[in-house]
Amino acid sequence: MRKEKVLIIDDDPDILDVLELTLCEHYTVIAARNGKEGLDLVKAKAPDMVITDYMMPVMTGPQFVRELRKDMLLSHLPVIMLTGKGEIKDMVSGIEAGADDYLVKPFEPEALLARIRMILKRTIRSLDANPLTRLPGNTSIMEELQNRIDSGKTFAVGYADLDKFKIYNDKYGFEKGDEVIRAAARILLDAAQTRAGPDGFVGHIGGDDFVFICADDKADEISRKIIETFDKEILSFYNAEDIQNGYIMGRDRQGNETRAGLVSVSIGIVSNFDQKISHVAQIGEIGAELKKFAKSVGKSNFVRDQRKI
Repeated sequence: MRKEKVLIIDDDPDILDVLELTLCEHYTVIAARNGKEGLDLVKAKAPDMVITDYMMPVMTGPQFVRELRKDMLLSHLPVIMLTGKGEIKDMVSGIEAGADDYLVKPFEPEALLARIRMILKRTIRSLDANPLTRLPGNTSIMEELQNRIDSGKTFAVGYADLDKFKIYNDKYGFEKGDEVIRAAARILLDAAQTRAGPDGFVGHIGGDDFVFICADDKADEISRKIIETFDKEILSFYNAEDIQNGYIMGRDRQGNETRAGLVSVSIGIVSNFDQKISHVAQIGEIGAELKKFAKSVGKSNFVRDQRKI
């Protein structure tokens, strides 16, 4: 597994040694002795995080952060600022310059590691989040799936897809289509959180494709709740005539005129309860097959993988 790279910047060689000893077991460490050297290394080595001292020669910590934030490609890079004084004005100055967090020297190694883990996770989620729904995107989904596999625990993955959505989008427009996507995201999130609690995870693959991950024994219940709620709420996105008809006219992906029923949701559930799942791609392959079968039914439904290995 790839180690994240952490750039440490401090003019005190003893502090650099302490930081490197603290971090080297968990991260690839790059060191610089001032802010200017740090900026050069950021561009050359592309670190995942920066830990910088507040007071340094050549370029101070706040000056370094301000320069960093001027570059659009580097504006997301998380920064923890270290200060030896512990004065509120230094902390405020660092945060106002654009630092994500601060720590007072001397610091506890475990406290620093905890801050790094938290900020890296938050940054990845923020960068990866779907701009429409703010749900975690593909990078976070892959990471969550791998964590479930590595845990050795029984889990289930539900692949959810909206059926007949393109025709709806064509007739009602993209703004209404976006509203449907956001409503679907909220329905999935509510169902997963209320029935699986902290163990439930919901991600947005893209477009009208979603995924939820939970304990195997919660997956069917979550799916039923999603379908029940979605089939009720989708009616509010149609006009009275289309609701009465139960369909709208439109063109399919091949350009053929077709009569499409109201938007529904299909869910394919992949589980390691009866089979060994050893890699993320395996989950995606099975999920795609199941989702395709579920969509052929023509109404909201969910199906489980029945193979046993």
